[in-house]
Amino acid sequence: MPKYKPIHRQIVDPLGVDTSIAPRPMVMGSDDSRNKISKETSGEPLVNYLGKTNPYIDYQSIDILLSLQHPRSDGYDELCFIVMGQVKEMLFKGFHFELVNAQMQIRDGNINNALEILTRAIAYAKYIADTWNVLSTISTEGFSEFRNNLGTASGQLSFMYRHVEFVLGNKSKKLATAHKNVEHVWPEIENSLKSPSLYDDVIALLQRRGFSIDQNMLKRNWAQPYEANASVEAAWLTIYKEASLENDLYSLGEKLTSLDENFSIYRWRHFLTVQKIIGYKPGTGGSAGVGWLENVTAHRFFPELWSIRTKL
Repeated sequence: MPKYKPIHRQIVDPLGVDTSIAPRPMVMGSDDSRNKISKETSGEPLVNYLGKTNPYIDYQSIDILLSLQHPRSDGYDELCFIVMGQVKEMLFKGFHFELVNAQMQIRDGNINNALEILTRAIAYAKYIADTWNVLSTISTEGFSEFRNNLGTASGQLSFMYRHVEFVLGNKSKKLATAHKNVEHVWPEIENSLKSPSLYDDVIALLQRRGFSIDQNMLKRNWAQPYEANASVEAAWLTIYKEASLENDLYSLGEKLTSLDENFSIYRWRHFLTVQKIIGYKPGTGGSAGVGWLENVTAHRFFPELWSIRTKL
């Protein structure tokens, strides 16, 4: 939308923001306290607060959150780009939280708990894909107005996205090293790179449940990207030949397939949106842009769950 000059209103006076990242002190509530307040306000919202803040601002750190958008150009579309980029980072954090907890439940053999968690993880994946509904409204001309301000900044440098990829098994030492110089980020990235993925724990579960899994799949180099294995495929094929809602391993396989499917939709929409906006220009972060993204769309986190469909 280059013909429109943006009007930016200062929603928050930065001089009043407590920029500490520590949780702010708050008074605990209870059913009794809420009933008492409701009687005192005759059921109307409570609006009289003392001091310089209120509990909602403090609980969510809203004033900090809404002070972090800094357009660097007069391009109308830039604020949209920044807001949606930050929204995606928050969604990746929530998505990663669910994936890690599903992995821990699988490791402990609590499959029903893992299935419940994966339901939310799939909802996250769908919601993340829908961010392209907004980003795809950015025009080629609008993006060009601020693209140079990005320098070499690129979504490939998102460490939260990298954590998601790593817990799902798509490891890359090269992409991990983009954060090696960031002392407050690198240690956990390195740990994630060198740790078993969610799928590695699923494969270990298959072995514990009596399936014959190649030993090299149980003690491999976790920092290497996952590659399909015949013994894992054979295990899933046996499970799927006894498909039923009572078969928890079948249910787990279907949840993982849905997760993979919906994240693939996110990647595909990323590819299409970038192609629509910049065509085949190189990416800001040094990649071939659309060409690089197109290759990524073919990746599957859990390849055996796809290959068995041909054999069923």
